[in-house]
Parts: sequence; C-alpha cells; structure tokens
Amino acid sequence: MSRGREYDEAITIFSPEGRIYQVEYALELVKRGAPVAGAYTKDGVVLAAVEILSNSLEDSRFSKKLFELNTHVATVIAGFSPDARVLVREARLACQGHTMTYDEPIGIESLVINVGDLLQQYTQNAGIRPFGVSMIIAGIDSTGPHLISIDPSGSYRGYKATALGMNSEKGREVLEKKYNEKMDLTELTKLCIETIKTAYGNALKPENINVAVISSETKTYKKLSEDEVKANF
Repeated sequence: MSRGREYDEAITIFSPEGRIYQVEYALELVKRGAPVAGAYTKDGVVLAAVEILSNSLEDSRFSKKLFELNTHVATVIAGFSPDARVLVREARLACQGHTMTYDEPIGIESLVINVGDLLQQYTQNAGIRPFGVSMIIAGIDSTGPHLISIDPSGSYRGYKATALGMNSEKGREVLEKKYNEKMDLTELTKLCIETIKTAYGNALKPENINVAVISSETKTYKKLSEDEVKANF
C-alpha cells in the first residue's frame, strides 16, 4: 500500500509532504470537465463555455456551465455541476445581500472571497468532501473589469485571460499567443471561442457554445444568441 493511502481518506489530515489528497482529487475532476474560458480588456469581459448534451432529446436549459450572478458579474464552471449549483446559489445570495446592505453592487474580489471561504470550509472538516468544481468569475465593478479563477481549495488568482477544464493547457497556449490588451469585445469573443474549440477538438459546433459579455460601458450581463455565436465561430 502506498504511503499516500494513509492520508487520502480524511481531508483534515496533511500528508508528510504537506498535501491534502482529497483536494487534489477534486482538482483532477475539474481537469475532466468541459472546457471554459474567459478574458478581459478595458472594454469589458467575455466568458465562454462548452455545453454538450448527452442526446438530441435533452433540454439545453438544464445543462448549464454559464451563470449570471448579478447584472455586472457572471461565472463559468468546470467540474461537477451539482456542486457548482450550490456555489452559484451562494454567490447570488452574496450579491443580493451586499446590494441590500450597502445599496451598491458587490466588488468582484469581495464576491470571490465569499465563495472562497465556503470552498475552504469544505477542506477542513471531517465527514464532508471538497467541492469538485472550479470557477472563473468575471465582471465589472467600480475599479474596472476583473477576471478571477477559483479552485476547490478556495484559493484564487486574477487573470487577464485563462481557461479551465479538459485540455486547459492547450487553451491557455492559445490565449498566451493571441491575447492582446487592446482587443475589443468582438475580438475577445472570437478568441475565447477559439480557445475552447482548441481545447475540446474539431467536433465542436456553434450550438454547443454559450458566450456572455459584460461591457465596461453598460456594466450589464448579456448572453449572446446562437446566431451571434455563429458569427464569431
């Protein structure tokens, strides 16, 4: 029996190498999820997600990877969708609670901290498991556009552009080569779509992609129609 086996059944125990195996297993689950991507420039933020239906009879409204959290902020998820629903609900409650208390939209990093605190709690208590999902949370607050990735451990990092899910390394390679801070929202949309196409493979069709844009001018979430996605495919 490997030494790691002694430490991977209880998430409250660090291994001698300082690892929490259950969190690492959750991160592996994220790597098997459908690709998602996000990017921002001064003009706004773009989020894109692959949403594949298991058969032609499935209703696409119940297979979501892209969620509006408030009018100025949205998220895409990679990993276990039931876990994501819990985090999306908590994020929406945080948005609403902040607005009711302070009469202003919540800051993007403040929202991420709220979600991260919940994720972290599920890495330190016995009898539970970490959330098997990572999120890209993006939006526009009083300080401008932001795009932040958060993982099952509760840690987060800010990016100009990033990708999650399967073959995310290939997606990030596309972003590193082609991202430019001077891009407008149309160019950014095409780049995000190209990123998840590269990660998923050539079989991807426009109807399998959902894209949302939040403009710096309007600070308002807009989900692109299928025709608009096709125009940027």
